[in-house]
Amino acid sequence: MTLVLRRTAIFIVIVMIWALLAAAVAHAQQPQQLQQPVQAKLEQQAAPVQPQQAQPPQSKQSPTVVPLAGYRAGTIVVKTSDRRLYYVLKGDKALEFPVGVGKQGWAWFGRAAIEGKYIKPAWQAPPELHRGSYGPVIPGGSPRNPMGVAALTLRKGEYAIHGTNNPKSIGGFVSHGCIRMYNKDITKLYAMVSVGTPVIVEK
Repeated sequence: MTLVLRRTAIFIVIVMIWALLAAAVAHAQQPQQLQQPVQAKLEQQAAPVQPQQAQPPQSKQSPTVVPLAGYRAGTIVVKTSDRRLYYVLKGDKALEFPVGVGKQGWAWFGRAAIEGKYIKPAWQAPPELHRGSYGPVIPGGSPRNPMGVAALTLRKGEYAIHGTNNPKSIGGFVSHGCIRMYNKDITKLYAMVSVGTPVIVEK
């Protein structure tokens, strides 16, 4: 009888140990099974929230190097009908820039030379553009200043090759005789030329 009770007690202990081990194993596995989908759900929720950087619109880079013969290196050539400005290089080549040119009745043609170089020049509308009197002075660098970041003056300041505060106007017949360039392009041209650089404006 004593032997039977001992065997029964041992069996019960074994069963209890096995049950405890099984419970411990199940408990240890449970967090891993729950943690995995929670982490995945957080990743799925977080992914759309991260902002994607907007890609800037692609545009043709200027200047481009093109063939151009018949001009002395170092000359600026403006072809009004094409709305293009060329800075002549050696070897019958030139840097080509898109420009805005004079409206009908305001365009001019002929030869000139750069007489002044100015960074962020102030601008004042002349009487013919401001009801017969000079307009207010617009400081250099102002977003209202149509000269943009730089200007190369011609013919005693009557005309200029300059930047713009309206880049959408480049490529059109838009000015009162000045040659209008993108600000990045006038910055490049400004660095390449000097006072006395010849300028030829053609139809």
